[in-house]
Amino acid sequence: MSKLKLSFACWNYDRTRALMDGSVQPDGIDLNYLNLPVEETFFRMARHREFDVAEMSLSSYCVSLGHPEQPFVALPIFPSRFFRHSCIYVNANAGINEPGDLIGKRIASPEYQMTAPVWIRGILQDHYGVPIDAQPYFFGGEEEPGRIEKLKLDLPPNIKLLPIGPTQTLSQMLHDGEIDALYTARAPSSFVRGDGKVKRLFENYAEVERRYWRETAIFPIMHVIVMRRDVFEANRWIAQSLTKAFKLAQQKTYEDLLETAALKFMLPWLVAHVEQARKEMGDDWWPYGLEANQKALSTFTRYHFEQGLSKRLLTPVELFAPESLESFKI
Repeated sequence: MSKLKLSFACWNYDRTRALMDGSVQPDGIDLNYLNLPVEETFFRMARHREFDVAEMSLSSYCVSLGHPEQPFVALPIFPSRFFRHSCIYVNANAGINEPGDLIGKRIASPEYQMTAPVWIRGILQDHYGVPIDAQPYFFGGEEEPGRIEKLKLDLPPNIKLLPIGPTQTLSQMLHDGEIDALYTARAPSSFVRGDGKVKRLFENYAEVERRYWRETAIFPIMHVIVMRRDVFEANRWIAQSLTKAFKLAQQKTYEDLLETAALKFMLPWLVAHVEQARKEMGDDWWPYGLEANQKALSTFTRYHFEQGLSKRLLTPVELFAPESLESFKI
């Protein structure tokens, strides 16, 4: 019997590599893994729904649930997680030395609805008293002119967005002092070049992020796996099949990270890093599933609602296909 052929767009993460190389195969599915950078996958899936299954920004997915047709349905699989305190970049001459200095400044993100800035704005409001609507937000291409919001937004009047010019980029504007701060996922080239004109707000970000984890027990979720709803509705069994496969692929990575006979990843102190992660966060420090992620998901959906991106407060359970949330027992 032939298997169901599904296209799957995702970057080449260690936790999904077993699906890409075929060492893990979903039950009944012939998975065509397209190894694409996240920006391309997100744009093509959100705009044109080109793939059967894809990695997607958690924020974009939540925005899509506000559309009448709800074109996607998610699995509780999170290929990307990231503490984002390290991703607040400031112009060195803007007078921003602590979070409160951001209030009233010229702040930008490539897209307002990007997951990373949603987390950053929420964390700054919750933990540092920086209001979400203290100023308008500029948006546009970080490294290339002409970037626009992938999804049409209908924001409340207290949230103001301002596009940058058609030939401008946020990275260069930050370097030149035309904007004061940038909330983003990808380090801007004006920071990477290292001339000192762009710096991180939290230069001791690892310490700050560990403290955040200890206070909240939240490891922020960035991306989720989504299926096109029409594909899912035609074959509802694929939700459980894919969920099982993603978990098996992740388990292989956990085993590789714990291997001490020879390092499987190019980090000289990998063993120490893994031991520290287990000590701080437990053996399953990158959990899949709903139960282990209730707090992170409910915090994110609250931020999404407070920032005008969701018309109502979404609950974590409604984000996912029911078939992916439970399994048989013997």
